[in-house]
Amino acid sequence: MLTSIVGINWGDEGKGRMVDLLSQEYDIVCRYQGGNNAGHTVINDRGKFVLNLLPSGILRSDVVNVMGNGMVIDLEHLHKEISRLREAGVSITPENLKISDKAVICMPYHVMLDCLEEDRLGDAKYGSTRRGISPVYGDKYMKKCLRMGDLKYPAIYHDTLKHVLEYKNLIIENVYHAAPVELAEMTKWLDTYAAEFADYIIDTSLYLDQAAKEGKKIMFEAQLGALRDIDFGIYPFTSSSSTIAAYAPIGAGVPNHKLDQVVGIMKAYSSCVGEGPFTCESFGKEAEELREAGGEYGAATGRPRRVGPFDVVASRYGIRVQGCTEIALTKLDVLSYLEEIPICAQYELNGEIIDEFPYAAILPEAKPVIRKVKGWHCDISKCRTKEELPKEALDYIQLLEEMTGCSIRYVSVGAERDAYIRMY
Repeated sequence: MLTSIVGINWGDEGKGRMVDLLSQEYDIVCRYQGGNNAGHTVINDRGKFVLNLLPSGILRSDVVNVMGNGMVIDLEHLHKEISRLREAGVSITPENLKISDKAVICMPYHVMLDCLEEDRLGDAKYGSTRRGISPVYGDKYMKKCLRMGDLKYPAIYHDTLKHVLEYKNLIIENVYHAAPVELAEMTKWLDTYAAEFADYIIDTSLYLDQAAKEGKKIMFEAQLGALRDIDFGIYPFTSSSSTIAAYAPIGAGVPNHKLDQVVGIMKAYSSCVGEGPFTCESFGKEAEELREAGGEYGAATGRPRRVGPFDVVASRYGIRVQGCTEIALTKLDVLSYLEEIPICAQYELNGEIIDEFPYAAILPEAKPVIRKVKGWHCDISKCRTKEELPKEALDYIQLLEEMTGCSIRYVSVGAERDAYIRMY
């Protein structure tokens, strides 16, 4: 069984929470794209954990976790993330964490270039997390990167780094007029982490292929959502990698295998971190109340998230491009304070009512068409069965199923592991 867990909207849908929950049924959890530019928050009996790079299955002792070739890995950040988890009593060894030798290393100069470019753009900035993601993915396709497998061969990565830095410093000095990056400093940085991670680096493509052939259950974990995908998202306000389920076997290293199941994660309302068009966005008191009720602040950056009602148009599009077989609806309990719940049912674009998600460049022209439904206006966080939910909550879930065209199998009513309802 090969399952992909993906985001339907702009990211921050609660994928980490659902991966942590569902991983009890899997042998392996694999992150297949992205870097430390977004966070997955997991709350369990050990406490609250924010994971930026590590797969969310790392919190289960019997699950093997894989960092796939589609990822970009900041070694210093990974070191700190592992250290925090170990301090909390989480065991991380080469037996339960395996890192692809083909994954790309996000270097300190990538972070530097990310910041320099965002500063240069000024008001036209893309809303980067300033963690080097765009520059390192750019270098990957320019073939100007070091990969994790290089760390096993110091002579190779020392030589590669020398040639790459000659190229990067041309840009740093002549485009941004900043001080060049020193070879000795970057060599020392790599040498430090090469010693730490060498035993974790393997051919994960071969490992996953063998596991799949043996009938192991593998879960692929995405970062961010469909609307941040480099091809299908709100370009250019996207991530720099493919966040969609179809990329999972490629980014994990097993393009010869096909997915059996795609679980799409979407919130009972909308949230968005960063820049770009967000048609259903709420403002003022309405936005503040929803943001506070949902604790909507970025797990990686702490930035307040933009929020709004559930967006049917964007969600239907996300479900389509992800190829979802079922949905997990998160944070339904957050809406309990509302007597009436708004839903963005359609868009108005140039005087026309539309149901399909438009081309990204003209999204700023779209306006939300709001529909309101009756809320349940009571605490549902203790509900654990479908029968315990109030009628209005069940009606809301059914309405979202009908409007998006995909069945909702799981409903989250809290952040804890057991705070969910299996609908069927």
